[in-house]
Amino acid sequence: MNSVELPAMFDGMKLAAVATILYIIVRCLNLKSPTAPPEIIYQDTPLSHYLLKSCPMLTKEYIPPLLWGKSGHLQTVLYGKMGRVNTPTPCGVRKFLPMQDGATATFDLFEALGDHSAGDDITMVICPGIGNHSEKNYIRTFVDYSQRQGYRCAVLNHLGALPNMELTSPRMFTYGCTWEFAAMVGYVKRAHPQTLLVVVGFSLGGNVVCKFLGENRLNQERVLCCISVCQGYSALRAQETFLQWDQCRRLYNFVLADNMKKIILSHRDSLLGMSSSNISDADLNRLSAATSLMQIDDSIMRKFHGYNSLREYYEKESCVHYIHKVTVPLLLVNSSDDPLVHQSLLAVPRTLAEKMPNVVFALTQHGGHMGFFEGAVLFPQPLTWMDKVIIEYSDAVCHWEKKRLVCQRSSQNVTAFCRKNLVRT
Repeated sequence: MNSVELPAMFDGMKLAAVATILYIIVRCLNLKSPTAPPEIIYQDTPLSHYLLKSCPMLTKEYIPPLLWGKSGHLQTVLYGKMGRVNTPTPCGVRKFLPMQDGATATFDLFEALGDHSAGDDITMVICPGIGNHSEKNYIRTFVDYSQRQGYRCAVLNHLGALPNMELTSPRMFTYGCTWEFAAMVGYVKRAHPQTLLVVVGFSLGGNVVCKFLGENRLNQERVLCCISVCQGYSALRAQETFLQWDQCRRLYNFVLADNMKKIILSHRDSLLGMSSSNISDADLNRLSAATSLMQIDDSIMRKFHGYNSLREYYEKESCVHYIHKVTVPLLLVNSSDDPLVHQSLLAVPRTLAEKMPNVVFALTQHGGHMGFFEGAVLFPQPLTWMDKVIIEYSDAVCHWEKKRLVCQRSSQNVTAFCRKNLVRT
């Protein structure tokens, strides 16, 4: 090989390396994936037609930031690390509610910053994701936007999730316990007798709110609609997928488990120091060695409510056994590239929407887990597609209910008028 051929060979190797790097970037960032409107599954009813006509966000393309928004991993990581960009700081009042078992539930109440377009008093009752509370950036962004659209907002702080807030009983939030959410809803109904409710749940919170509404028909009184975003529907089915490496799900499982360990261990003294506690030193030692959510659930979480096995805990705390009893308008939102929610779990909302006239299932192609960022090329907008869709759907249901009541009153007046004239004749 002569000296003339060596530079040409090195140039060829450089080009091959650059081409390989570009190929990896294109594949990892999913740049070739086209944007598309969400897939919408629903039954052919007047309500569904009205909602889809009134909610253009559900029928037009969702366009994520061009350079990174088509990667479900980057959407998820950005949500996890930042929550949102340019986060506002809404002003609210923290409420403390004593529970029957000695626990103290807390939630933050934010008043509306204007009148709602339907002219009614409407309160968003919001349940955040795992280990989250009202101070998280994505919650603050959504609350601020909701307030400006005329909604009062009540945001549950998951039991044990608030920093520097001691437990008053040896119990924390769990995957499907609805006690604290029910207490918050009850307070809102008593404090505001004229208000109507829009129920919103994010991730784990979506499981809680759907289970709450389905547990008892009375829980749906004064509820206009419910929106669930990025939940997995069945913990029993999800546990198997969380141990798989596809979509790096096992890695996410480890990170979530590590965060949960920190929250639980911050309450070590409270969990061990109360006589009614079901948690022992041995349980906390097993917790320290845990590397997955399932190990944490088995050693700690299921014992808060006395479940005999992990299977029983997942069966009893999953909304999949209750959600079919929800009769109010229900919007279920998921993303196809959500690395936490396996595709097999989406059979639940899909089947539900195919069978129940009150359910709409919206499945986006991109968005990750709780990301749904929008933007032109690189920088995301402060408001996400998710924030806008929830408000748009809620507004549509509010106006539908308003028109329905007006028609109902008109019909009653016509009937009364006819009866009156028949009596005269």
